[in-house]
Amino acid sequence: MGQLGARAGLYDAATVRVNATGSISVMVGAHSHGQGHETAFPQVVAEMLGIDESMIDIVHGDTSKIPFGMGTYGSRSLAVCGSAMVRATEKIINKAKKIAGHLLEASDADIELKDGQFTVAGTDKSVAWGDVTLAAYVPHNYPLEDIEPGLEETAFYDPANFTYPSGAYACELELDPETGRVTIERFAAADDFGNVVNPMIVEGQVHGGLAQGIGQALLESCVYDENGQLLSASYMDYAMPRAEDVPFYQVDHSCATPCTHNPLGVKGCGEAGAIGSPPAVVNAVIDALHSGGYTQVDHIDMPVSPHRVWKAMQG
Repeated sequence: MGQLGARAGLYDAATVRVNATGSISVMVGAHSHGQGHETAFPQVVAEMLGIDESMIDIVHGDTSKIPFGMGTYGSRSLAVCGSAMVRATEKIINKAKKIAGHLLEASDADIELKDGQFTVAGTDKSVAWGDVTLAAYVPHNYPLEDIEPGLEETAFYDPANFTYPSGAYACELELDPETGRVTIERFAAADDFGNVVNPMIVEGQVHGGLAQGIGQALLESCVYDENGQLLSASYMDYAMPRAEDVPFYQVDHSCATPCTHNPLGVKGCGEAGAIGSPPAVVNAVIDALHSGGYTQVDHIDMPVSPHRVWKAMQG
């Protein structure tokens, strides 16, 4: 980011605080405004520890409680903040293994964590997650003098590179030659987002992006008069896409090529639909015009409104 001239880093931070009862509070720097952090973030921590997701509470948006974070933008929340959360959880596991090893009278190097149980490798000796977290708050029964009471860790994650999702989008539409009106009949989106933590959230992100991109391609426009006065300053004048403007989508993200430089192997998905859909729609309009004999039309500015399509055909 420094090489690109940015004055802010792309890092993010997370603090994982394990309570004596085994429940967890995860303080994250990326704030959610509908992306589903409260669902996906606990899934990551729960899988690492082998505990139920209901035991994990995500805390964000309160600067008196969370470490400094860079927020949520650029489809970065899981790839960057989620990776910081992984690093903090790894620290939790390392300390918990030392405590478990003490309770089981074994070396922490021989302790394995699976399904919420700390087990001595190759034996049936084990201790539960809740017993270890409780022991973390009983300092007189600690394995080493240099281990501090409690079970809380903070980690920062600064990505070595961007993530590079890829995809292919196809749009089928019909064009009314009498009015220039465009109707989208079918739309298919296939994306590679790397490892997917929550398929439903990813599909919802793609659906929202497709609606946004279709709106940009066909409807949305800022219009100014000759004096610079904005004429489309309210939703009475600015055309947002509605349910009748978009089709049912065919969405696929099953071909996963994991990202190689973050611990989750995830790639950004939030803006994919909005990036791939406008050119697919506009190209389909041009293709429809060519199939109707209007081969001289090779470009139309967005939004591809009925008036612009009709005017292009008249030209």
